[in-house]
Amino acid sequence: MNLAVQLSVSDWLAFFNHFLSLSLLAVGGAIITAPDMHRFLVDEQGWLSEQQFNSSIALAQSAPGPNVLFVAVIGWNVGLNAGAGLGGGWISLGLSALGVVLSLLGIMLPSSILTYNTTRWAQRHREKLGVRAFKLGMAPVVIALLVSTGWLLTEGHNQPEKDWPLWLLTALAVLLVWRTRIHLLWLIGAGAVLGALGWV
Repeated sequence: MNLAVQLSVSDWLAFFNHFLSLSLLAVGGAIITAPDMHRFLVDEQGWLSEQQFNSSIALAQSAPGPNVLFVAVIGWNVGLNAGAGLGGGWISLGLSALGVVLSLLGIMLPSSILTYNTTRWAQRHREKLGVRAFKLGMAPVVIALLVSTGWLLTEGHNQPEKDWPLWLLTALAVLLVWRTRIHLLWLIGAGAVLGALGWV
């Protein structure tokens, strides 16, 4: 279901600037910035519905490729809403393409420049205590941001009577990752099969 929203030039600039700022917080991947995207796009601006936001992430995460693809799908949906859905014709498709370009450019440009320069510097100074401490200190931050993203997506589901298999599957996956050397792709595949069978 598409929303009918009107975005001015200043709205598109705010959209782009939001992704620019999130880019520098995307330590560990763009997915950890999903809670703030949700706050801005769904709660504050109303440019996306809850269902569109969750579907954008689910669709992009199920497709092969980098996890940043969900940002492109979110941008597409914002543009689609601004163009009155698929019935808006070429204008709608143009605004959707604009949403994809602005969201991807915003989320990737600052972090790519920062990563390139920082990696070169850290490689040259990898034996320094400060560099090693920074790397160790970032691990809990990334884990906490991933947990907050998972929590946000779970809250959107909000069906407690049906959620216990999901929680059980999550606990089992955490245990397997922690205690075995099973490749994550096998776990993702198993989750996909269980979802396709309707068990979770």
